[in-house]
Amino acid sequence: MRTTATFAVQKPEHFKQQLLQWAQQFREVVFLDSNDYKQQYSSYDAVLAVDAFTSVKTDYENAFDELDTYRQITGDWLFGYLSYDLKNDVEGLASDNFDGLQFPDLFFFQPKKLFLLKGRQLEVHYLKLCDDEIEADFEQITKAGLQVPDSQPLTNIRQRISKQQYLEKVGQMLAHIHRGDIYEANFCMEFYAEDASIAPVSVYQKLNKISGPPFAVFLKHHKQYLLSASPERYLRKEGNKVISQPIKGTSKRTSDMAEDDAIKQQLAINEKERSENIMIVDLVRNDLSRTAARGTVAVEELCGAYTFKQVHHLISTVVSQVAEGVTPVEVIRHSFPMGSMTGAPKISAMQIIEKLEETRRGLYSGAVGYFTPEGDFDFNVVIRSILYNEERQYVSFSVGSAITAKADPAQEYEECLLKAGAMRRVLERE
Repeated sequence: MRTTATFAVQKPEHFKQQLLQWAQQFREVVFLDSNDYKQQYSSYDAVLAVDAFTSVKTDYENAFDELDTYRQITGDWLFGYLSYDLKNDVEGLASDNFDGLQFPDLFFFQPKKLFLLKGRQLEVHYLKLCDDEIEADFEQITKAGLQVPDSQPLTNIRQRISKQQYLEKVGQMLAHIHRGDIYEANFCMEFYAEDASIAPVSVYQKLNKISGPPFAVFLKHHKQYLLSASPERYLRKEGNKVISQPIKGTSKRTSDMAEDDAIKQQLAINEKERSENIMIVDLVRNDLSRTAARGTVAVEELCGAYTFKQVHHLISTVVSQVAEGVTPVEVIRHSFPMGSMTGAPKISAMQIIEKLEETRRGLYSGAVGYFTPEGDFDFNVVIRSILYNEERQYVSFSVGSAITAKADPAQEYEECLLKAGAMRRVLERE
């Protein structure tokens, strides 16, 4: 079905930028970059998929069934995204909040051209219909300069929820917790700009440079863009093994190395931050058990402290073995949306989130990733991300934090501002 070729790449970091620039001629683009972040579970350093041969685009109704059918029919590499609002397909919920972006709820495509980079080796997988272009494309990519149009600063970024409104809404969420309706919920707010024009490649490169995360994404679907510096994996499947790595627990970084290390150590033992993480680990264990072989759900690591350019995070790793007869899409369906972006109990948390938040999350706190022909997959969590609808001239990014019984609304607000810092910086260029 595909023709494969292998090339040696002398300067991988430079080549990745050439790949991304070359890709802009296509209507559909997914570029994934691990930024050489050291991690246990990884297949490639970078991946580029472009130019849809076939695709599926739909709203949330029967979305997972359509994706499952599409994957089985194609039996090929597929790249795309799952929006947060697919919860409405999974649990019969609703989303009536404002949506300035107007992205489809689900979009996947079968790329004509695929590039897989590992170290200095590049694998190229082209569909037969265009495999005569492999050599010419590689030559064109390697000769490409890096003339990326710069993005003009945005001066009109606004906050959808004011500080006072945020404090009041978190207070309402705490009331739900104290009544026993929920134990924890992830509450998010949007920053946005209207009548906005940005240069997506330039903004993505700046965001990726200052963040250096393991799950960075540049996604283009015609005039809709995702520019993501996500540090979090949602779900990965390797053979029969499923891996989920929820993030819960955040602390700032400092330029003083001794102080920074002390902050990280304090995060690792912080009772509130650990309780946030452990609650979500329990939720993820329950989610994975729905598609796992009996007795195979396990916690490989609990509340490990990890360092990123902007922040420190607590990350846990939960694994399982897929039960016989369960399809890859079913594994995703039964764990979606990811627990780190919802709360516990999951359905009650999502209902309360919908009531208190002002905007539809859409692709924010959804997932981007790919399926292999063998049925393996890898998806991130869409956080630390900028969303852009070029046609509507609307730019959006959202941030959130986990609210538990021990949450201090003012501190949660400051955590949100900390997480928003990188996105604001690259858009406003302060």
